[in-house]
Amino acid sequence: MNQSRAGARLRTVLGHLGQHSAGAGVAYPTSGAASPNSFHPPQFQYTRDNNVLSLEQRQFYEENGFLVIKNLVSDADIKRFRSEFERICQGEVKPEQLMIMRDVAIAKSERVPSEKTVSKVQDFQEDKELFRYCALPEGGVNLMFYGIQDYDENCPRVHLVMEKGDTVFFHPLLIHGSGWNKTQGYRKAISCHFASSDCHYIDVKGTSQETFEREVMEVANRLHGIPKDATLRDLYIFRGRLVKGKRINL
Repeated sequence: MNQSRAGARLRTVLGHLGQHSAGAGVAYPTSGAASPNSFHPPQFQYTRDNNVLSLEQRQFYEENGFLVIKNLVSDADIKRFRSEFERICQGEVKPEQLMIMRDVAIAKSERVPSEKTVSKVQDFQEDKELFRYCALPEGGVNLMFYGIQDYDENCPRVHLVMEKGDTVFFHPLLIHGSGWNKTQGYRKAISCHFASSDCHYIDVKGTSQETFEREVMEVANRLHGIPKDATLRDLYIFRGRLVKGKRINL
């Protein structure tokens, strides 16, 4: 993905979020010859210095907004996560705050709860087994889902082919998704959202995110009894879990 296209996409997304400028969204190209004596490590905006990712991996993420790590999850862990998912589907375990989303059409035809009727489980941070996945890199109305204004269907796409155990990391501003499962089998994946603990919350009142906050808080009040006057910041402080280091702002 070239620098101009990545910059244009970032400006579109930031504009949709109500920002006025995407001046900070600069990609650092890697093309061009450089002598060993004049080489200096590039400045990265979206990753921190670490001993896990190579410079090439960090640069790829900087320019493309995603990075695939092959075989990050072992077969043994996948079996454990699948077993826990099946226990949740069958009602054997009921972690607090967990939300189970069922396929209404299938659920009506199935008398016994099973994975066939469950399309997604979310807010699994209180399930110790599933939450363990979040630490692996370090050792019907559809609410809260939105489309993209002025989306160009001819915009180039990158299709990722992934195998069992692979993991892909997305930058939050990267437009991404998965298509309809056209097979007869079940497609299972675990999604986690990471953020640096020194990030800070912003007041979304008067922005395009205000509607999102209202919808989230209505669901949180109905399902978990979160006070109606609570804010999105309050909710994420309540739901957030530390993976590594110290909890600062988040």
